[in-house]
Formats: sequence, C-alpha cells, structure tokens
Amino acid sequence: MPFVRGARLSKISAGVLALSLVSLSACASRGNDDGGFRLFGGGDADEAPAASISVNGYLWRASLDTLAFMPLVSADPYGGLIITDWYSSEELPNERFKATVYILDSRLRADGLNVALFKQVRGADGQWTDAPPSAQTEVDLENAILTRARQLRLSNIRG
Repeated sequence: MPFVRGARLSKISAGVLALSLVSLSACASRGNDDGGFRLFGGGDADEAPAASISVNGYLWRASLDTLAFMPLVSADPYGGLIITDWYSSEELPNERFKATVYILDSRLRADGLNVALFKQVRGADGQWTDAPPSAQTEVDLENAILTRARQLRLSNIRG
C-alpha cells in the first residue's frame, strides 16, 4: 500500500470526533429530571419558548406616535430600539436632530425608557457639525412619550 499523506491523521481525527460525540451524548438529560442539558433536543414541543415581544407595548406605540414627525430609520419591536433619521424644521433649517429610543422593560415605568438625542448645526461653510442638545429637550421628549403611553393605557382600560 503506497503512503498517503494524512490518511492516518484523518482516521485518528474521525475516531476522536466519534468518541467526543458519544461522550457528549452521555451528558444529555434523560427522563423528567431537570438536571443536565439536552444535546440534540429530545424535549417536548411544549417546552419550546414562544416568541414574544419583551418591551412594553404602550411605550412602544407612544414612542412611535411621539416621533412620527421624524423620518424613521429603524424600528425593532423585539429589542425595543427606535432610530430616527435627521430632522430639520422649517423654522430652523440650520439645525437638525436625530433621536434614538431604547425601551428597556416590559413594564410601563419611567426608568424603562431612555432617549438619546443628537443635534447638528450647519456652519457658515455649509458643513454640519455636532452640537450638544439641551438636556431639557431629552427630558421633555421622554416625558411626552411617557404621557402618551399613559394615555394609551388608560384608553385601553376604559374601553
């Protein structure tokens, strides 16, 4: 038999792989005990987690309603993230804003919402430069979202 380079190494690798799989399958949980883990499934179909939205629906809807005047770039209802594009009003065309809203909780709470606001100002050369937004503007935007979320919740309870 002629020498084939790597033939013996591939047989050893296949043997190690097979032994590893057998060893790991022995660790798999059997029966109704809660210990261990299941390597290749084996669980009931009822045990599969249902896909659900883990953010508060009122905060989500209120955020979209409050930021409806700004163009939307991305909205992820499962992650609770809303990103808008730059918005410039007709009254102040040399100033533009961008908002990012994070919904952090599935409960309707003030600390379950975080708004990040970004501002740019157009210079004399026509280039946009970053400027710090007013902290009060971020707070006002958060309060507007929270107020709208409370309104939505109350309207759902009443009717």
